[in-house]
Amino acid sequence: MPKTVTLRLKDDIYELFNKLAGQENRPLSNFIETAVLRFIQETEFVDEFEMNEIKCNKPLNQSLKRAHVNAKSKKGRFVE
Repeated sequence: MPKTVTLRLKDDIYELFNKLAGQENRPLSNFIETAVLRFIQETEFVDEFEMNEIKCNKPLNQSLKRAHVNAKSKKGRFVE
């Protein structure tokens, strides 16, 4: 179920967002939601080239496998 969020924006930021939303023929709320989701995807996820580097890094993968085994057997400790 959709939730309502109140967002306080400076007038100039509001006008900019509203203008950009209008150019894309979408409501302001949809423009903001889409922009935030794009930001999250670009900053939180690995692109295909970076993932390829990770997959090809043998020492890193060996370390991750050891860590996975240790975590499953509850060895070690979590550091905050």
